Amino acid sequence: MKDHQLDKPRCHCAIFGIYGNQAAAQLTYYGLLAQQHRGQEGSGIVTSEFDKAQNRWRFHAHRDFGLVDDVYRDRSILTEELRGNASIGHNRYSTAGAADNKANIQPFSVLYKGGNLAIAHNGNLTNFRKIRKKLQDAGTIFQTTSDTEILLHLVARSTKTDQLEQIRDALAQVEGAFSLVILTDDKLIAARDPSGFRPLAIGKKDGTFIVASETVAFDIIDAEYVRDVRPGEMVVFDAQSLSSGQPASMRISPEPPAQPHHCIFEFIYFSRPDSQIFGHSVDKVRRKLGKTLADTHPVTPKNPDDKVIVINVPDSSNTATMGYVQQTNKKGGKAKLEIGLIRSHYIGRTFIAPRQEVRQNKVKIKFNIVKGVLKDRVVVIVDDSIVRGTTSKQLVQLIRQGQPKEVHFRVTAPPIMHPCHYGMDFPTQDELIAHQCNGDIEAVGRELGVDSIGYLTIDELLASAPRENGEHYCTACFSGKYPVAIDTRQSKDEHEA
Repeated sequence: MKDHQLDKPRCHCAIFGIYGNQAAAQLTYYGLLAQQHRGQEGSGIVTSEFDKAQNRWRFHAHRDFGLVDDVYRDRSILTEELRGNASIGHNRYSTAGAADNKANIQPFSVLYKGGNLAIAHNGNLTNFRKIRKKLQDAGTIFQTTSDTEILLHLVARSTKTDQLEQIRDALAQVEGAFSLVILTDDKLIAARDPSGFRPLAIGKKDGTFIVASETVAFDIIDAEYVRDVRPGEMVVFDAQSLSSGQPASMRISPEPPAQPHHCIFEFIYFSRPDSQIFGHSVDKVRRKLGKTLADTHPVTPKNPDDKVIVINVPDSSNTATMGYVQQTNKKGGKAKLEIGLIRSHYIGRTFIAPRQEVRQNKVKIKFNIVKGVLKDRVVVIVDDSIVRGTTSKQLVQLIRQGQPKEVHFRVTAPPIMHPCHYGMDFPTQDELIAHQCNGDIEAVGRELGVDSIGYLTIDELLASAPRENGEHYCTACFSGKYPVAIDTRQSKDEHEA
């Protein structure tokens, strides 16, 4: 049974690319290691090398299930097998594609009329079923159940003669969320969908160009963050880029880009707090979310003399909890930040849970309480989100064992009412606790067993997010308003995912 981050929304993937460095595979390994939180089902690296003896380009690949450090435990893979000065890598959660199919582990690579081609994708293509059926009807044979594979076939079937134009032609046909790194024989290409749903950043190290989902991948290798790949942009890194210090840039579509819609959940939960996402500090945004939550949903004890402690749910709500405490005390409250939950960091992603009663106690496998901190206190739990509510309910029950006087729950996101189709893995709508309660917040609180509950509203969330550069955000999982059309038809692939 998979833990799935204890009933949290999952971000599907992390991507990394580097061009112009003889240690490309090793640096890609470190970049993927820093982004392990974005995908834990499998990892893969593809490198490009010019074979002087045979006077041709060669791709080398290694992919497997597991965490990054397990997949490349044999370090000779990075130094002897994955040769070349350009590389792309991928950490995976399954999107559209079976999680237990090794063929679905990216990067995908092919040899076609234009040469070698490899691709790694973060996001979800919303029209891939329509395109896949059209390609299958035309005789295309698919090797995977992933939506990403259609991009390789679209490139190979393009009528354009220039390889960059073939890639641009393929990208112009797909819809939805995509942040991509593409490796050709002699180029690294980064591309982002017109809505800019998923992050993608450009960095440099000693003249080497780097691309990654999050800037923490630059920090681990002492690279410098330069800028983001712009929504609807395709950036090309090649030998000319190394000599000039500037990559080529082009728009995917000749049409003016639509209004971007960045995924707000990158700030709420997905990204590491030490990253810059969409050009902004994640830590700073999360602290702001906590402060707004304190302003809009303060906790007043029934007995004014009772002590109020605020605890986080490790680790994603850490900084928001600090913001909540800081703002509460700034307004004259007497809240104290305490460590009431201890998380074990040595539990693997999966564990044996053959009986229902064991599965229901999965929270105890990852968390334990500090009873002396909780006893006779008014406890405020700050968390980033509630999805099914099963984990939150178990956490409340666990904290109740510490004999607090009151237990209150505060959430830095609005109620999740709808599934995501742009690269997050949410349960079906009927499994979402907020939907089950018809959006009745108090009903959610009763289900969790807390004295009170408070969520940020969509307006409060957006007011706390960076807007100085006119940013717009996707809030579809809260509002049901999808900025890009989605194909909701059932298919065999969807059931496999």
